[in-house]
Amino acid sequence: MFGKLSLEAIPYHDPIVMLAVIGSIALGLVIMGLISYFHKWHYLWTEWLTSLDHKKIGIMYIILALVMMLRGLSDAVMLRSQQAIAMGSAGYLPPDHFNQVFSAHGTMMIIFVAMPFLTGLVNIVVPLQLGARDVAYPFLNSISFWLTASGAMLVMVSLGVGEFSKAGWSGYAPLTELQYSPGTGVDYWLWSLQIAGIGSLLTSVNFLVTILKMRAPGMTLMRMPIFVWTTLCTSVLMLFSFPVLTVALAMVTLDRYLGMHFFSNDFGGNMMMYANLFWIWGHPEVYIVVLPAFGIYSEVSATFSSKRLFGYTSMVYATAAIMVLSFSVWVHHFFTMGASPNVNIFFGITTMIIAVPTGVKIFNWLFTMYRGRVRFTTPMLWTLGFITTFAIGGMTGVLLAAPPADFVLHNSLFLVAHFHNVLIPGALFGYLAGYAYWFPKAIGFALDEKWGRRSFWSWIIGFYLAFIPLYILGFMGMPRRMAHYDNPAWQPLLIIAAAGTMLIMFGVLCQIIQLVVSIRARHSHRDLTGDLWDGRTLEWATASPPPVYNFATVPVVHDIDAFTDMKEKGTAYTRPDHFEDIHMPKNSACGLISGMLTLVFGFAMIWYIWWLAIASALGMLITIIIRANDDESHYTIPAAEVEAMENKRLHDMLAAAGTAR
Repeated sequence: MFGKLSLEAIPYHDPIVMLAVIGSIALGLVIMGLISYFHKWHYLWTEWLTSLDHKKIGIMYIILALVMMLRGLSDAVMLRSQQAIAMGSAGYLPPDHFNQVFSAHGTMMIIFVAMPFLTGLVNIVVPLQLGARDVAYPFLNSISFWLTASGAMLVMVSLGVGEFSKAGWSGYAPLTELQYSPGTGVDYWLWSLQIAGIGSLLTSVNFLVTILKMRAPGMTLMRMPIFVWTTLCTSVLMLFSFPVLTVALAMVTLDRYLGMHFFSNDFGGNMMMYANLFWIWGHPEVYIVVLPAFGIYSEVSATFSSKRLFGYTSMVYATAAIMVLSFSVWVHHFFTMGASPNVNIFFGITTMIIAVPTGVKIFNWLFTMYRGRVRFTTPMLWTLGFITTFAIGGMTGVLLAAPPADFVLHNSLFLVAHFHNVLIPGALFGYLAGYAYWFPKAIGFALDEKWGRRSFWSWIIGFYLAFIPLYILGFMGMPRRMAHYDNPAWQPLLIIAAAGTMLIMFGVLCQIIQLVVSIRARHSHRDLTGDLWDGRTLEWATASPPPVYNFATVPVVHDIDAFTDMKEKGTAYTRPDHFEDIHMPKNSACGLISGMLTLVFGFAMIWYIWWLAIASALGMLITIIIRANDDESHYTIPAAEVEAMENKRLHDMLAAAGTAR
């Protein structure tokens, strides 16, 4: 009845795992107790869990990303501390557990931190920048979020029931084949990626349609904010690359469940076909997570330099060039597979070429700051930290683009350092900049600058301490993924790397403190006018936080820099002449229910509980049919109610302006 599931699946023998499980359960019970104590269950259900408001869905995406980041960074601390003490000894992590930790760390940081974080920021900001009242498909947006959340929950469940994959985050064949991974770890990895990947694919469709069809009057493509452009290119990348991942994972699933041989090198299978399929998705994925951050840096550098963005047109073309070229470089992830020199040369050249449009962007940001009135706010610090650090990662990337150099360094810690040197500043620094930059717009008050600066400096110093030693260790010949070693020359650098990881964790602690301090002081940091950062795009033409309908009347765009244009003409924050009824999507529990049924389906497939898998699949189908036949999926906000809300907003703005004076 319960398939392979039994009490033996719970790892009682591993004190580290059990301590994490008990701590997680205790924390969950405390949170649920607090919600019950303050009678907030109804509020959570009606305002958040069932909401179709793109802003609230975006905030939930970011909360999910931050929670998973804590888990992913905890794994990083475990990895680095294990290596710091494992010279000539076994350390404290058994090899099996060590392999699970680095596999889970990579999977979570890419799929369940970077992807939800970027999707959350895109959800909050893009409709506002477009002058739209919501995304094109609000219910699909809810489905996408809950699919991503259910995939993340599967990863968390693997901590206490069964195990996670030991085959790395990329799941190379034949390690993922049943013969070499007979447990449930690879199945957890497969189903969590598949479920979250489908959510990301649906998101790409949603935002492509939103950007192409729901722009404000006058907003031509070449008047869109750069963040919208990067979102558009990211959506195209997701639309073309995620189906490849879906097919590759489906083939691995068929190998494991039905005894097929796509990647087993038996009966016509080919292991290297998996590497090609994975990285045809995997390298565009790098730019999927990086391009939105590039858009954020463009917004931040212009705002805090008090200038228009330098080279808008070249930025657009550079973004589009990266989008196209990202599909032509995937083989550089496995130059060591034995391809012909001509193949490696081609992909080495394309890898070097893709650095050119990225370099264009770097110079555009620098020229935006040049002779500007630069304000070193927290978002600007993240941007400056990115430019400096990303340049180092880019130079090491050009080195690895040469196949002979990559052949020597590919399986060393040099590559690990490069990968993190590109993705952490290239993506995560950007998301943290966007988090600080748009927090007042999404929530209504600003984050504390003092703790934001402490967090930044902890992150940037910790980053250099954590990863520069890995470059040196790579040149010294230390391979990747070593649980223990016998070379004493490596240990001092590994201790420095572990200290850097601890400092990064302190930076995360500073961000938690920043949030608590900001909430306590929120009344003295109100952002009622939406002009706290002197924002330069259309989202600043509405309240902070915006009403559910975003704009009482859809604004008309006349310039690339819409907000500056509105201020110069004196049309920003004016009360509309007339109001109309506004139609908005009604909250629906079907997205949440579908997500939870998907979680149950994934768990059932992992443990071979076939009856439960069939029941949950039928439940998903019935839920979608019920939603599709709902005749009351929208509600109307009367014009009088809209007028009352806008009058209150104007009153609050005038009161805030008087207080400021």
